[in-house]
Amino acid sequence: MRGGVAPAILAATLSHAPAFAQDAAPQAAAEPAEDTIVVTGSLLRQVDKLTMSPITTVSAEDLAVRGITTVQQGIQSLSANNGPALTNGFSANGAFAGGASAVSLRGLSTSSTLVLFDGLRAAYYPLADDGTRNFVDLNTIPDAIVERVQVLKDGASATYGADAVAGVVNIITKREVKGLHLQAEAGVSEKGYGANQRLAATYGYGDLSEQGFNAYVSAHYLKSNAVYNRDLSAPYNSDNQSGICHDGVCGPNNIANGVDPSIGYTGLSTATNVFMVRPFDPSTNLGTGRYQLLNTAAGCGNLNPYTLTDQEYADFTTAPRTVCQQDITHDYSQVLPEQQRWGISGRLTKIVGDSGEAYLELNYENSKSSYTGLASIIRANAPAGIDNPAYSTSTGSTLLRLPVYVCARGTATCDATNGTLNPNNPYAAQGQEAAIIGRLPTSTEYNESVSQVFRAAAGIKGDFGDDWHYQVDGTAMVSKLKTKAKGYVYIQHLLDVIADGSYNFMNPSATSQDTLDYLTPTQINHSKTQLYQGQASISKDVFDLPGGPLQVAVGVAARYESLNNPSGNPDYNGPTERYFRLNAFGAKGHRDVESAYFEINAPVIDQLELNAAGRYDHYSTGQDNFAPKFGAKFKPIRQLMIRSTYSRGFRVPSFAEMGALPTTGYVTQSLGTMPDSYLDQHLNADGSYNSYVTTYSIGQTTVGNPELKAEKSRNFTLGGVFTPTNNLSFSVDYYNIKKTGAITSVDFSGAIANYYATGETSYDGVTIIQDEVDQAHPDAQRRIQYVQGSFINANTIKTSGIDFNATGKFRINDNITFSSSIDATYVIKLNTEYPGGRVEHYVDTLGNFNLTAGSGTQQWRGSWQNTVDFGRGSISATAYYTDGYNYSAEDQGGTAGDCSLVPTNYNGDAYQGCRVKSFISVDMTGTIKVNDQFELYANVMNVFNNKPPIDATTYGAYLYNPVVGESAILGRSFRIGAKASF
Repeated sequence: MRGGVAPAILAATLSHAPAFAQDAAPQAAAEPAEDTIVVTGSLLRQVDKLTMSPITTVSAEDLAVRGITTVQQGIQSLSANNGPALTNGFSANGAFAGGASAVSLRGLSTSSTLVLFDGLRAAYYPLADDGTRNFVDLNTIPDAIVERVQVLKDGASATYGADAVAGVVNIITKREVKGLHLQAEAGVSEKGYGANQRLAATYGYGDLSEQGFNAYVSAHYLKSNAVYNRDLSAPYNSDNQSGICHDGVCGPNNIANGVDPSIGYTGLSTATNVFMVRPFDPSTNLGTGRYQLLNTAAGCGNLNPYTLTDQEYADFTTAPRTVCQQDITHDYSQVLPEQQRWGISGRLTKIVGDSGEAYLELNYENSKSSYTGLASIIRANAPAGIDNPAYSTSTGSTLLRLPVYVCARGTATCDATNGTLNPNNPYAAQGQEAAIIGRLPTSTEYNESVSQVFRAAAGIKGDFGDDWHYQVDGTAMVSKLKTKAKGYVYIQHLLDVIADGSYNFMNPSATSQDTLDYLTPTQINHSKTQLYQGQASISKDVFDLPGGPLQVAVGVAARYESLNNPSGNPDYNGPTERYFRLNAFGAKGHRDVESAYFEINAPVIDQLELNAAGRYDHYSTGQDNFAPKFGAKFKPIRQLMIRSTYSRGFRVPSFAEMGALPTTGYVTQSLGTMPDSYLDQHLNADGSYNSYVTTYSIGQTTVGNPELKAEKSRNFTLGGVFTPTNNLSFSVDYYNIKKTGAITSVDFSGAIANYYATGETSYDGVTIIQDEVDQAHPDAQRRIQYVQGSFINANTIKTSGIDFNATGKFRINDNITFSSSIDATYVIKLNTEYPGGRVEHYVDTLGNFNLTAGSGTQQWRGSWQNTVDFGRGSISATAYYTDGYNYSAEDQGGTAGDCSLVPTNYNGDAYQGCRVKSFISVDMTGTIKVNDQFELYANVMNVFNNKPPIDATTYGAYLYNPVVGESAILGRSFRIGAKASF
């Protein structure tokens, strides 16, 4: 950790119980005899809890000690989780898979981590991460019945098949519950926002050991309020970044029509919700003269008016004398969505015969997430890189025009013979069209997703014959998603209300509700995924070796999986029969998978154990794969174990990657990445850059490719566990993963660089779509609005690193026990090699920028938790550390460590240092047992009120990295709760 500050602060937090214990505990859903265990990634019963593969286990009690409300939050806090993880905060920023959360072990993306429920696969979330990657939504975990989570930080395709490239997260539910258990809690931030509540009730009857059965039913409810940027303190609550300074240089004032400390007036904005107009010349498709407020009598309304100085008025030839200032981030932006989750589960477990055990589990989970966006936009390109011809002819300009005459809706030709002068066009009497800019003050974009998950699982296991063991499991899971979008402008309807004059641009509040509903019709879309799976295995202790019995297991499995996600904004009926800005993603498909697998475990001698496993998978879509795995562990002395594994894995292309509609994501294009030859074409009269070339977002559009092959991986681990005493354990594990044929979009950066250099709009399989012209310099080279290309199997991804874990438990006296646990990951390498040999290096940078929304690859990530237990109560503290990183990303054209993405002001001067700072947050929990049935607890989250470090380049959230600081952005917060058991 850099500078030594992290250990010092972590040491000061000494006080918590080992929440992330290394290696495996028994698997509740498949519990054999008490002297054996079954762990994630294996088919066999084992006696030794020290596994060949590194496994982290966290129990529900461990999460409670940390003050973590949901299993989703606990998984996101894992040190091995990195970069492309999908957090709830992304939902509030227009993520493709809004409303969902996903883990990304080793920074290899959400599609390379397999999530299981009791060792069985789960249905994918109906929407894909970035419109391409399948994942299981962590928000659908039935928290109230989770016993523990096992995280296998090793490749496991030999056991589970596809997706287990970087590791496996196995959610293990409770096998048995006795009595009534109740829980209630409520929390809020110190400033009063982010209120949340949680209720849970579980009742179980029966005793497996005495009565031969147990049945329980459980229900839970959780709600968390939305948090908006305006709720936060500066600088996270405003577009004005002039308070962020470094070495005497301060950030820009990005308030629309703002005044910047370094250059003065920043240029005319098209973003405010007060309309401006100017005459439009159809012969050139350009506006002429200066803009003016459309309704001069109303002025700026509730916005701040600013009168340009004489010099500013002369410099900005399209601006009116008075403009309206608006802080868009303060007025509209949202930090966290409003979330509401509830669910009900039931399980029956019964002893069958002398050694068998059968179970049936049913789950229903309902998760609702909603967020608001900007005021409705009327001047933008349609989704998926399609230039909008509704506003322009050959130039591609997106200037919206108000006609001279208006006629009844549906009139083919409207002129003086059958129309009336347009009351919204102040130039109508002169026979001129009006170019109009601004946003609708009458509506705001709103998105809502409601996910319903139905799951049934059943199984039986036991012994038969001469020491044979069997297990049969099946699951059926359906995930339904309903998305609702309101406030988005339907392009053709906008043209209609302009043509008939029914939308009152002069006085928007006077527009009828019927017209508003017609202009922004509610869009509802239904998506669904299905999974039906059956698997069976048998195992046997074949004969004895010097170290124990040779174990052999074989199994078969079959599953059906499908996706039906129609586009909520297709262009089937032409580019105007659709919405502005709504995601155009859509995909559909189904496949059958048949599998056979085996595992052999050979304790050669007491000190040496060997393991071999393999799995063959056949897909009805044409893919076949065999994945082997080999492992060994060596114990030269009782206190030390050395372990190693080697495995092959694979990931089958998603339905979206193979045949999706065009999908567009957005990346930041900063001034630092634009060449001077381009920037110099867009100067103001005083030599400063005009607002046309400020930092903005480029849409990157990728289309499906049905010829894609499966990604292949190679995984190697080497480590050791040192246990000097029964109450103290240390482990260190090295991992090295190589993924070949990695699915990616074509390289956009080369095409972008070529466009700036030559102006060519087609390069190496990529098409450049230009933005509107710079109105102040209509002949200058235009900005890039979209780049288009397809998916390909092209890249090789390599990552390596080291996991560290230490746990200890010490009895101070008869009443006091002290426990401590450290879990940390150090990333040595995360690189992508492209065809031709070019290599991009991401560690300690914002890269892979395109894949992670600029949230980057931090070199160190870890946690340290400590507990002092007084018997009837406890005090705990957990410190989370995330390393800083350099403002660079090689997939954005720079070199790792070159600071090329450092944010700059309007003069092109960096107002931050080259590094985003490291970050530490500390949470504390106190509990007291009133009696054997009743317990009270209190959490203080982010005790020291540390705010996430300023990161003005990551675009998943405003001015901070959501993967690093999503929980801390709320500042200090509190939660109190109670548990009762009867």
